[in-house]
Order: sequence, then C-alpha cells, then structure tokens
Amino acid sequence: MPARTKREISAEQSELLRQIPSVDELLGQPRLAELSKRVDRNLLVDVARTVLDDLRARITGQAATAILAEISPLACDRASLEERIAALVERILARSLLPVINATGVILHTNLGRAPLPESVVEEFRLAATQYSNLEYDLEAGARGKRDVHTAEMLTRLTGAEAAIVVNNCAAAVLVTLAALARGGDVIVSRGELIEIGDGFRIPEIMEQSGAALREVGTTNRTRLSDYENAINEKTRLLLRVHPSNFKVTGFTDKPSLEELVTLSQRTGIPLVEDLGSGCLVDLAEHGITEPTVRQSVEAGVGIVTFSGDKLLGGPQAGILAGKKDLISRVRRHPLFRALRVDKLTIAALEATLGAYLRAAWEEIPAMRMICMTPQELKRRAENFVRELRPELPLDEVEIEVADGASLAGGGSTPAQSLPSKVIRIASVRYSAAKLEQRLRRAPAGISVIARVEEDRLILDLRTVFPEQEPLLVKTLAAALH
Repeated sequence: MPARTKREISAEQSELLRQIPSVDELLGQPRLAELSKRVDRNLLVDVARTVLDDLRARITGQAATAILAEISPLACDRASLEERIAALVERILARSLLPVINATGVILHTNLGRAPLPESVVEEFRLAATQYSNLEYDLEAGARGKRDVHTAEMLTRLTGAEAAIVVNNCAAAVLVTLAALARGGDVIVSRGELIEIGDGFRIPEIMEQSGAALREVGTTNRTRLSDYENAINEKTRLLLRVHPSNFKVTGFTDKPSLEELVTLSQRTGIPLVEDLGSGCLVDLAEHGITEPTVRQSVEAGVGIVTFSGDKLLGGPQAGILAGKKDLISRVRRHPLFRALRVDKLTIAALEATLGAYLRAAWEEIPAMRMICMTPQELKRRAENFVRELRPELPLDEVEIEVADGASLAGGGSTPAQSLPSKVIRIASVRYSAAKLEQRLRRAPAGISVIARVEEDRLILDLRTVFPEQEPLLVKTLAAALH
C-alpha cells in the first residue's frame, strides 16, 4: 500500500477548519485593533498565523504540542482566538529578566545575577546610557583615547599592579591572556588546578581555544615544584596557577607556594599567570572569609593576575587583568582583546564600585555590606520580621522560629567557608516545605522569592534580603502560606 502524504480528516474536522477566520478578520477584532496601535503589525500577523496554524494542527490531530493548551482545540470563534492572540503577544512583549528577592543567604548567587550593584551605579548608568561620553576620547589632547583609562588608575592603586585592563568576564581574561602570551607554546599547570568554571567551561578547553598547549604536571592532590621544573622546555611560554575557589581537595595534599612559583618564574624568565577568580580586593578574614587578595599576588611578583568583577569585588560582570606593564601591553595588543572588551555601562559600574573601595565606603557595596553583617544584627532583623509576619498568618497552621544558620559567599568563592547567621525556619500544616518554596518562587504577590529547604523546613536568610524588601517579603510569604 502506498504511503499516504496527508492524514485523512473527517467531515467534522473539515467543518471546523472551514470555521477558522482569516488573519485579516481577526486583526479587525476590537482588542487586536487596539493592540495594533502600540505593536508592530508584522508581530500581530506572525502571532495570529502561529495561533491559527496551531489550531489547525490540533483539529487534524497533527500537533505534538499546543500553544496555550488550556484553550479548547475546538474554540474557533473569533473572540476566543482574539484572546489567545492578544495573550501570546503580551507574553512575548513581557519582560523576561525580572527582579527577585534572594532569601537563600547566598550572597553571590550565580543564578540570581551574582553581586548586586551599588545604588550610585544607577545614576552612572543613566548618564552613560542617555548621553554622549568621553569613552574613547582624550579631552585634554582632543584626539582618540582608550577606554582603559577610566578604570586603570583605580585598579592599579587598589591592587598595586603596574597596569590593568578589563574584558567581559574572567574566562575571557584567561582566554585572551593565554592567546596573547602562549599561543603555539606550552602552558604548565598542576592537574589539581584543572577546574571547571561556571556552566561547563573548563580550563583545558579554554586553553585549547587560545591556541596554547596544556602541559599537566603532578597529580590531583599532590604537585611539587620539581614537577614544574622538570616540565620546562624550549616550548614553555607560561606557568599557570589557578586558585581553586569553587572546590576544595582535602587529605594528603601538597602544592608549591606562590612564592616558590614566583621564584621559579624569575629564575627561568617564564611569566607566571594566576587566575584568582573571586577577585578579593581587601582582607575579609575578620568577617569569616579567608581568601587571597589580588594585591598579595601582585606584590609576590605574579606577572598577571586575572579575577572577576562580580564576585567578591562586588561590581559588574567583568574580567580584570592586573600585573606587569609589559605583559598587560602584550595582551592589550592582541586582536581578541577588542572582541572581548567591555561596554560603557560596565565601565561606569566598575568606576562607581572601585571608587567606593578607594573611599573605604564598604557600606555602599551591597556584597561587602552583606558579608560584614553580624549574627546579632541578623537576629534583630529576623525577630522583627517574625513579629511583622505573625499577624498575617493563618491561625494554628504555621510553625515559625529564629534559629542558628549559615550563609555562603557563593559565586564560586570560598567553598568550604560559611558565615554564621540567624535564619527563619517555617513549617506549615497545609504545605510541605518543598511546596512552600515552589509557591514563593511562583510569585503569589507579584515578585518571586527564592528560598531554600532544609530538614523539611522553609529557610529564609535575611542576610541577602534588602531591608526595603522586607514588607514585600512579608506580603508574599503570607500569601504563600494561605
């Protein structure tokens, strides 16, 4: 029997297909006619065709999936179709990037945008975005300038480096450094430092894209200075040290100190590059975070240090390279640098953040402010929050308490370190903790709240909740618990 190219349809299906109005008929409907005044007609036509094609496919039984599937496939009347088209247009036009309340206690939450920016950045954004600027114009000379100058001096003062440049993230900083300094040659790195960065980006893969060859030395848990020394040959271009800021190896471990690698670099003339990742500019030990600072590496003699702008630094997404002037100049001249450079808004945000560092105005940097919060301060906030929340809760259905807990720096920083905190633990007779977390995430009061679940209790950590968000959090939580 020959294969049929078309599915046979019944008389009832044929009649339904004939009832489907044309696109022009639908666009003449009142709501769509009004919508056309603020939406490009091409979008309306495209969406109308999509909805009608979907309806035809569902009538004939050829649809694998259905758009707005809750609408009956037999709804061929104009009003129903008009509603579907308008709803789909509104969904397309709606903002996808939305604010959320981060109640997880993870300060640099990668999935939630990492470091929130200082308030001063808003005005800097407005000026940089809505007006012309001297982005690449030397006002003194009246000639073309370089965008590096706007952040270079701040970065060199804060890190002690001879020079500094910025690209769009830390993976890009590593990539352009390897491409500029080691393409066609070997880069020696310990096997214990072949980490994966973020969403599947691995150091060996970045190195491969740079054109440099990976030369692994040592083992996962033990690498000695002699391993580096024995691997050096005429093709060696760089020594690479990667700070394992998103994992920790314990037990029988050993690796050369930074000072030993610097001495080897100076003795052989092979530059040492260190990827610090988290980008800590100040000593945070007194606040519970033990992380090496960029200045420590620079002063130890590292050739180039790469680090992120949106982790412990607390600024915008950026990859920063700080180090010796001759090496930084070589990187800046590489063609990849232009492809990976940052825009004016990133520069404006970075300037504002670095300015706060130079003024020692830690309270202006949200990430720093959150790190510096004490358990006592968090306890007061949590107790006040619970007092505001209790009257909004259903009687005898909710168990709520303030308890000891722990916050995290997050963002691939300090994996084995936590900050002592006070958290709010909630249990409901009506909903499981997992169900409560889901209800909060689905924005019952207009904004999504991201919390965590532990031991079948919903956990809220106010360390990462801005004080001005607390009234809305009360409203949202009360709605989720009803």
